[in-house]
Amino acid sequence: MALLLWKAFDFFEVSQVKLGDDETRSIFENNEISSVCSGSESLFLGSDNGYVRIIGPSWKIVRSFQAHETGRITHMRQVEGTSLLVTVSEDLSNEPVLKVWALDKPVKKTGLPTCLSTLNIHNGRKQFPISSFTALDDLSQLAVGFANGAVTVIRGDLIHDRGTKQRIVNESEEPITGVEFVADPKLTTLFVATTSKLLKLVISGKGQGQPPRTIEDAGCAAGCMTVNSKTGDIIVVREDAVYYYTSEGRGLCFANDGATSLVSTFRDYVALVSPPPTSGSGGSDSIRRRFGGANTESLFNAARFTMVDPTLQIVAHSESLISEVKALFQIWGDLFILTQDGKVNRYHEKSLQQRLELLYQRNLFPLAINLAQKSGMDAQQQNVIYRKYGDHLYQKGDYDSAMSQYIKAIDNTEPSQVIRKFLDTQRIHNLIEYLEELHERHKATADHTTLLLNCYAKLKDVDKLEKFIKSEGDLKFDLDTAITMCRQGGYFEQAAYLATKHGENDLVVDILIEDSKNYAEALDFIWHLDAETACPCLMKYARVLLENCPSDTTKLFIDYYTGKYKPKVHKVPLEETQTISSGGFAAGAASAVQNLTSLLPLPYMNTSSVPTPTGQGSQATVSDAGTVVEPETSTEQKYTPPPPRTAFSSFIDHPDEFIVFLEACLKEDTLKESDRADIYTTLFEMYLHKASERKGMQREEWESKAKNLIEGREVPIENSNVLLLSHLSDFRDGTTLVKEQSGLLFDIFRSYTSAKDTRGAIKALRKYGPEEPQLYPAALAYFTSDARILEEAGPEELANVLNKIDQDGLMAPLQVIQTLGSNAVATMGMIKPYLRETITRERREIASNRRQINSFRKETEAKRAEIVELGAKPAVFQAQRCPGCGGLLELPAVHFLCKHSFHQRCLKQSEDGSEVECPVCAVNNAAVRAMKRSQDERADRHDLFRDALEKGDDRFKTVAQWFGQGVMGAGTVES
Repeated sequence: MALLLWKAFDFFEVSQVKLGDDETRSIFENNEISSVCSGSESLFLGSDNGYVRIIGPSWKIVRSFQAHETGRITHMRQVEGTSLLVTVSEDLSNEPVLKVWALDKPVKKTGLPTCLSTLNIHNGRKQFPISSFTALDDLSQLAVGFANGAVTVIRGDLIHDRGTKQRIVNESEEPITGVEFVADPKLTTLFVATTSKLLKLVISGKGQGQPPRTIEDAGCAAGCMTVNSKTGDIIVVREDAVYYYTSEGRGLCFANDGATSLVSTFRDYVALVSPPPTSGSGGSDSIRRRFGGANTESLFNAARFTMVDPTLQIVAHSESLISEVKALFQIWGDLFILTQDGKVNRYHEKSLQQRLELLYQRNLFPLAINLAQKSGMDAQQQNVIYRKYGDHLYQKGDYDSAMSQYIKAIDNTEPSQVIRKFLDTQRIHNLIEYLEELHERHKATADHTTLLLNCYAKLKDVDKLEKFIKSEGDLKFDLDTAITMCRQGGYFEQAAYLATKHGENDLVVDILIEDSKNYAEALDFIWHLDAETACPCLMKYARVLLENCPSDTTKLFIDYYTGKYKPKVHKVPLEETQTISSGGFAAGAASAVQNLTSLLPLPYMNTSSVPTPTGQGSQATVSDAGTVVEPETSTEQKYTPPPPRTAFSSFIDHPDEFIVFLEACLKEDTLKESDRADIYTTLFEMYLHKASERKGMQREEWESKAKNLIEGREVPIENSNVLLLSHLSDFRDGTTLVKEQSGLLFDIFRSYTSAKDTRGAIKALRKYGPEEPQLYPAALAYFTSDARILEEAGPEELANVLNKIDQDGLMAPLQVIQTLGSNAVATMGMIKPYLRETITRERREIASNRRQINSFRKETEAKRAEIVELGAKPAVFQAQRCPGCGGLLELPAVHFLCKHSFHQRCLKQSEDGSEVECPVCAVNNAAVRAMKRSQDERADRHDLFRDALEKGDDRFKTVAQWFGQGVMGAGTVES
């Protein structure tokens, strides 16, 4: 592209330098300057008389010295960052002289800088001017090009003057127009330009010593070759184009508009000086005459100065210079031009913001973006340009391109500013694109997620919705908002997918039950969760699940509350496993996501089908992503089952399932006593509830279950609960059983009599009568309380009661007569057998007592007579043997009134000197005395007397017995 076609700008502020004093001004105006170089914050001017003048930032001469006594200084080089200065003077009568100066080491006598080394530059003894000169930064190698086509390379230590070597490395017929070094750590290459060729030769490194190699059969004019110090590229300017060269060969190029006399680089710019156009054409003469003749000569002979940016392909500055350009140099951060008339122009680059503003004014936003990127502007400031560019495109109606720019500026742009512009329905696709990018960069809020999902719903674009919610990587949106919006829009499968993928198990169940109405799948999903997670979900929706899936839900309850819960898992089919194993890491990652989704057998997990939004009552088909492993084959989880009471409320209105649950829990041996009591009580209540709803045999069956449940001594149901529930359900067997277990037998009988249940009363009497004899008097009173009751019981039952009363002495005959006589129900004929038997027995007893009295009286009289006889008449002892030793009785002998006689020696004398007692009768006498002592002791034990009265059947007989034992204080006769 020709420079004339490049966009031109004015990126530089041009000003003429005001020289500091008259001396400096005279140097410039008198045209005494033969060479110029800059470096180390100083400007160095070489003159025709061999002097070097140093100019400071104030544009005053700060120092001058005579570097060469003869010849003019044609070339200089200052080593940046040091005080070294290289000067070259030429005198065609002698060889050129090169000197190296140490500006910071003045000579004590003269004060002049120290000359470190001096040498003559050889050219085969040929006197030709130097056309080009270059040196490495360390001055280890220098190259000098001559007008006769020779190039001399100087090697050595010029700084310490340790000697140098010079070698002519190239000789040609064309004059040398430029020499430049390109150095890297391993290779140093010298580029040589002639008027017809561009050569390259290796000065040091691999390939050193080889002859120059032609890079291109085209050279350049003098001053049209330079090196870019930043990139190391060689820049060669020809009339047709500006070329870049590297050690590998020619690089990029751009077109030139004509002849160029001088080239230089400044930062990223290439500065080109074009000479005035050649005169001689008739057309030019006519134009000059038309615009003023000779006075306009200088205008048409003006040189052209242009600065271009090859990267941006723009002309950064262009102007015409009336005076010819003598030198280009850069120092103090600016570029300067020295013209033949001694004037110096400063070119100061405008700030980046100013340059961007120039581009904004012409709406050249792509160019502004490139400029900002090339200048290293931070991303935040670049986004401002993207936003401006987007606004410009939006105003032009190019909404797609505008959105692409807004997306680039998304990092520091308020999203609402962009969203407002694209709320129109016709631009909804652009809005979706922007919102998706917000989510991709994790800058979206819940409102942005809501808006994006609403856009999907408005377009009914299920594919994009699927892609959005199933995007890999970190979560890019607000999960709760996305799920809520999917549910509101009818995308239940997508909502369930999100909830499943991100572990929101309660939301999955909520969606399946409340939205999709897939109760079986919801229950199956719960069954796949771990124990701690499954419990809240199950309890939350227990009633709904029991209503729609009663059997499976009850089984899940039983497993969970009995500690046998095992989560179901999905098996990956064998074919899929083999595919994953052969697919490497990527396939394994994909299968991990598939396994995650396989936890919930929903339609969207089946990749062969594309889900679409359905209504509230939509039913999804179960996916075939994997086979289910039943709980029996899965790993059992260790957890603490909750108390069964926590599940009771879930079974309201489901008594059958509740009974199954309670019966299953009751079979567990690990239940706590409190939990067991709750289950027994509740199950008893449910049995009674079912019995109240049934009639006939079914009622009896449920009542039998209730009765069997509370039978036994170890049933942990409180009696009060059984009594209350039995009373509320009119379950008499329950009340009876409790009273029976509590020993309240009389209350059981009384409950039958109060209810006028004669059959029940008879049944209770037969069952509990042996244990509770007092039931018979009560039964007698009940049977004779009413003629109907007596008729229902029958005479035989009454006779049996009277017989039992008579046998056990439960009532006195008089009491029986009083009981029967309290009303006119019982007749004399009914009790005649009882009265006959009673009177006969009493008569027999009276006769027996009289015979016993007569016997006792006779015995008493005999004893008294014997006592009198012993006290008044002598006793005759006729014993012949001693009972003690069995021998014949001999004197001395002892005779006792009991008719026993002993040898005196056979009797043991008592230690206390009391009378000796007959050894034969001693045992009986001791027993009598012990009995007497016992009676005396019992005389003071009134509690024993009262106890005997309470327990005795005949109290009068008991009193007489105690009276006979001396309890009443009657006198006794000592033996």
